[in-house]
Amino acid sequence: MKASLATAIGEKFSLHDVVIDDPVGREVLVDVKASGLCHSDLHLIDHDFGMPLPAVGGHEISGVVKSVGPGVTSMSVGDRVVACLITYCGACAECLSGRTTLCSNPSAVARKEGEKPRVSFSDGTEIAQSVSVGGFAEQVLVHENQLAVVNDEIPFPQAALLGCSVVTGAGAAINTAHVRPGETVAVIGTGGIGLNAISGARLCGAKNVIAIDILDSKLEAAKKFGATDVINSASTDPVEAVQELTGGVDHAFEAIGLDVTQRQVQDMTRPGGTAYLIGIAPPGSTTPFDSSLGDLFAQKRLHAVLMGSSNVKRDIALYADLYVQGRFELDHLVTQEISINEINEGYEQLLKGEVIRSVITSF
Repeated sequence: MKASLATAIGEKFSLHDVVIDDPVGREVLVDVKASGLCHSDLHLIDHDFGMPLPAVGGHEISGVVKSVGPGVTSMSVGDRVVACLITYCGACAECLSGRTTLCSNPSAVARKEGEKPRVSFSDGTEIAQSVSVGGFAEQVLVHENQLAVVNDEIPFPQAALLGCSVVTGAGAAINTAHVRPGETVAVIGTGGIGLNAISGARLCGAKNVIAIDILDSKLEAAKKFGATDVINSASTDPVEAVQELTGGVDHAFEAIGLDVTQRQVQDMTRPGGTAYLIGIAPPGSTTPFDSSLGDLFAQKRLHAVLMGSSNVKRDIALYADLYVQGRFELDHLVTQEISINEINEGYEQLLKGEVIRSVITSF
């Protein structure tokens, strides 16, 4: 089959012929119908996070179950599914309490050392899967824990985005922050994750949802997802603007991963408010934190967020249903549909802010 691989740190993705194995145990083979270009995959090849290479890139996929291993119980051949990069064993104390993003044994979903690789070159050389998915390919082979069955009415391109940017952004507002009706929210960075944080805050009933970015085009898009106010931080001090609008927000979300914006979300929260760090920072980065008496007495909180504190099978299916009901915006996330050989061009457009999401639908 065809797959797009990351072969070295700092290099572009390249198309190769690879071999995918049959499912064993609780593994599921999925025919990929759509695969989103998430910024996280660029982070994994632009910086050395320890991911083995070569690796099949991509992790935002939707598709149809082709075949299942003998231990699979939660889905059947023909089911429409969405993959998620959250890996969890389902048996540890954290998983049993529903906090799967804190799983103490995430490697349980992987094949063991010495076993035949899931994906390989024709000579048997192993190819890793980006975050155990490897979605820039015609098919993926993943553990059933990383898949959620969704309704048949949601289009494949929109469904593909549910497994990463949607659960991360919307989940940050819904699951992590527990935004309540009438509370105030600010979101710095209106890419896929930030827009979904806005959607989640709107769904929770937030009174003010303030979108902050440096591009007017992205701020206009934010209004479609529920932003009540927008601030262009290239021309306006965002902290001062947020303070003028609200006196400080209850919840401020940072979806970029820069030290300056991580400091800003702390400064724009009210006393007792919380700043949430979602964006991925480069290795070696540090997060600024003011431990002065002023912030101490203000009792502000700083909260790191992983994947929106999401539960894969519950949340992905929920957002898919809400979309079909017309209560959750996904259509404006999909800027364009591309082929698998246009990945590098798609990422160039993403870095320039020209697209929200490019989605591969031709393999």
